[in-house]
Amino acid sequence: MTARDTTELTQSEDPAVELLVRLGYTEVSPDALDAERSSTKHAVLAGRLQRAIQRLNPWITPQNAAAAVKMVTQVPSTGLLAANEAIYRTLTYGESVRQDLGAGIKSKQVRFFDFEDPRNNELIVARQYRVRGVNMHIKPDLTVFVNGVPLAVIECKRPDLADPRGDAIEQLHRYQESEERWRNEGAPKLFETAQILIAAWGTDACYGTTLTPGRFYFEWREPYPLAGEALDAELAGQKQGVRQQERVIYSLLRPENLLDVVRNFIVFEVENGLKVKKLCRYKQFVAVNRAIERITTAKPGSKGRGGVVWHTQGSGKSLTMVWLALKLRREAALHNPGVVIVTDRTALDKQITRTFKGCGFEVERAKTVRQLRELLANPIGKTIMTTVQKFQELREEKDPGKKKTGEGQRRERRRSFGTLSDADNLVVMVDEAHRSQYRGLAANMREALPKAAFLGFTGTPIDKKDKSTLDTFGPYIDTYTIQQAVADGATVRIVYEGRLAKLRVIGTSLDALFDNVFADRSEEERAKIKQRYANERALAEAPRRIEAITLDIIGHFRDYIAESGFKAQIAASSRDAALRYYDELTRLNGPTRALVISSRHNDEAKFRPHAKTDTEITQLVEDFVEKDDPKILIVCDRLLTGFDAPVEQVLYLDKPLREHNLLQAIARTNRRYKDTKTHGLVVDYWGVSEELEEALRIFDPNEVRGALEPKIDELPRLEARHRAALRFFDGVRDKDSLSDCLEVLDDDDVWAAFDDAFRAFARSLDMLYPAPEALRFVDDARWLGKVRKAARTLPGRAGPDMSDCGAKVQKLIEDAVSAESVSVLFEQAPIFSDTFDAQLAALGSAKAKASRVEHALRHEIHVKLEQDPAFYGSLKQRLEDIIADYEQGRIDESKRLQLSLALRSELLGGGQRSAEALGLSGRGFAIYGLLARAGEAGAFAAEDADPNLPRDVAASVDDEVEKLSRFVDWDKKEDVLKELRRNVAKKLRKAAKMDRASSKELAVEVVELAKKRGGS
Repeated sequence: MTARDTTELTQSEDPAVELLVRLGYTEVSPDALDAERSSTKHAVLAGRLQRAIQRLNPWITPQNAAAAVKMVTQVPSTGLLAANEAIYRTLTYGESVRQDLGAGIKSKQVRFFDFEDPRNNELIVARQYRVRGVNMHIKPDLTVFVNGVPLAVIECKRPDLADPRGDAIEQLHRYQESEERWRNEGAPKLFETAQILIAAWGTDACYGTTLTPGRFYFEWREPYPLAGEALDAELAGQKQGVRQQERVIYSLLRPENLLDVVRNFIVFEVENGLKVKKLCRYKQFVAVNRAIERITTAKPGSKGRGGVVWHTQGSGKSLTMVWLALKLRREAALHNPGVVIVTDRTALDKQITRTFKGCGFEVERAKTVRQLRELLANPIGKTIMTTVQKFQELREEKDPGKKKTGEGQRRERRRSFGTLSDADNLVVMVDEAHRSQYRGLAANMREALPKAAFLGFTGTPIDKKDKSTLDTFGPYIDTYTIQQAVADGATVRIVYEGRLAKLRVIGTSLDALFDNVFADRSEEERAKIKQRYANERALAEAPRRIEAITLDIIGHFRDYIAESGFKAQIAASSRDAALRYYDELTRLNGPTRALVISSRHNDEAKFRPHAKTDTEITQLVEDFVEKDDPKILIVCDRLLTGFDAPVEQVLYLDKPLREHNLLQAIARTNRRYKDTKTHGLVVDYWGVSEELEEALRIFDPNEVRGALEPKIDELPRLEARHRAALRFFDGVRDKDSLSDCLEVLDDDDVWAAFDDAFRAFARSLDMLYPAPEALRFVDDARWLGKVRKAARTLPGRAGPDMSDCGAKVQKLIEDAVSAESVSVLFEQAPIFSDTFDAQLAALGSAKAKASRVEHALRHEIHVKLEQDPAFYGSLKQRLEDIIADYEQGRIDESKRLQLSLALRSELLGGGQRSAEALGLSGRGFAIYGLLARAGEAGAFAAEDADPNLPRDVAASVDDEVEKLSRFVDWDKKEDVLKELRRNVAKKLRKAAKMDRASSKELAVEVVELAKKRGGS
């Protein structure tokens, strides 16, 4: 066995098997399993499956048990996914056999698994289980069987490979022959029954299912039912400690979870005309199980039986509802319950109905009030779709013979409502439950269904001021914030930029906008226009303004969006404005476009050629999502919510939106799309971004953090990532020599670090390019891309794939690769270089020099702030004080320059002199600064606290980290970090008499800083 194989075995495979055994599986040797089969072409252990069938179905004859086995092992199909779906339905729903049980021959359902008692199944795991394909055997590292059926496959890799995740996933794809290039190199038969596929590399793991593209392999971040310290205690004794690999295996392959996932959390959905198999993400699994627990344990009719599920837009809320409905239907305690899905818009009603039907779910859609009344009269066992307004309309039918005033009718509507069903096994799921109109309609639904459990689903957080939603439905069942979804890769982050500031419609600048739009009119004309038309809508629809914005949109779309293959929406403030945008895009020969406005009775003539029926709008949306054209949709209100188009990257916003409406509209751009969509973009022509903080203030800051990020914030990130990527080649004298550059990347660990740094740099550049501020990075991107592409062709590394760089950067790199040699790098001028001094000397005035130094200082501080927040944070504050003093006239230009240069000198030392004076390393000094700052803030409550405490604790932590730095990936091992946090907290409690909570909190900050500093 090679050294590489040994590392894979000890770091990943052995710990995985050890954990599976602890979870209840029995390890069986592959040789023993080979002896059970007539041929290695058979993946299912037929003998074990037949014995399990006879045990779980005592009434069945051996002949019928053998026939049931063939239903799993001999399935005619046109491909892997078709076979997998057919077998999946057999295993989860059961199959009927005809047999005489004493009352004549009748059909009876066969159970293949005991889903109610997962431990009442045979659970085994095998290493290197051989399955033969057309030309060769495959031997996955681990195969997990339940009753002889392979349900999970794990591929293990060494954690120190350049790309262990990618290598493991690619091997799983080769085994499945998921692409033509792997034809006859795998054994798809094994994957006809497999439901969960795991790529594991010791420190971490991710999962997918049959034919899942690599980009949709996700991590499982929240173990269930145990998490945190409870899980650590449960798995105590693991030789490797509890790492992310262990959390993934525990969460997915613990027998109770495995059979729950297999039975209740898999769907086969049609997307773009193709069948796709989908497996739940961790938040969907957790939310559904928590909802089931609440529904089944609380008293019928009580609020404690319901609650709110907030999962951010784009994270799969509709599928969560599908899986909850599916599991509710199978919940024995609920006796085949009725499920009612309620929305507040016809479009949403149709959309969620399509989702359920697309997943093979039978639903009944109440299109009229009468149909709803009839369905709810006997709702048990049904899945009913309706709009909430139908409950309100029923109220008006109560006394059709009485004539009352409008006010009298409204009073009656509030006063009473009849019961439609008093069933207690009825569950109502209300979509978009945050909307204010549910406050009044909730009482109607509850009166109609008094014993039902009510669950509210929302894609946006609940207002801090909105108590009625939680009061109506009950407390949160589960939450999934914007930031969590982006971190998990479930959605992409959204950035915004404000453009054409002079044309923005902001309340405080309407006069300036008016002057700009009507600058060509005489003073007398402007006075008359202002008197009559100077309001938001009139200014927003001014032809000159819309023409200017349209020209900007055409240029922006061409330069930033089109080349990457993405699409856009324009959200206009009114139907008139939307029509003008359409006309201007047509006149100016802009991208292909479509105007989305509904037809109205007695519509003006100008709208009639463009007004569309619901059917026409549905077709238009399908063309937008699936076809090349149209490239831009122009909307007013339609398609700003309940519209899922991953291909859309940018929303051109010329419409006042606030709070929930703002969050829902911008979320149109946050869906993942292939590997090249790294972000969504909101281009703001109205001024929403300038009022964003106020608009989002009604929410808990933790819940909306990361909702929108200013695009300009990417520039410092781009600068830092650019520097990080170039730093690998600092020691290369001749950067024209490709061989010298490749020598730097010869080591796999160095290559992996460089590859990560380059991809981060490329993502940031792709976001900003071709903006002027990004142009200075292009030459370096071309050169780095050429080196990277060459390095990827070395043995044992992935092929020369540039698809993860973004289309614009990819083109830059491909152009560079066609050249014969590596271009000479354009060296930027660092703040401490001779070049910078020369550039500074060339500037004339003290003001210009001070401005240049301050700009360079800002950049340097930004790059290093995380490494030593106390030291660099202090420098940042002092720089801001210098600028403020100058702006307020307290110092002149000469003094400003003098102070800035002094700050530069101090920055050059990087705190080294102060660190040496304290006897600390750079890392120790950074930790010291954090502790000292905490002490100044009063964290050390004891009056007799040792004044040397910050220095002593910093030195102690520094020593521990120094010892740890000898081990690979110490900063990624949670058990190591946990012990380090515990030791720091203990020192703080002992020396400073800090309380337990405060010491723990500060210890987390200290260890996090130590991680960021690494070995320096």
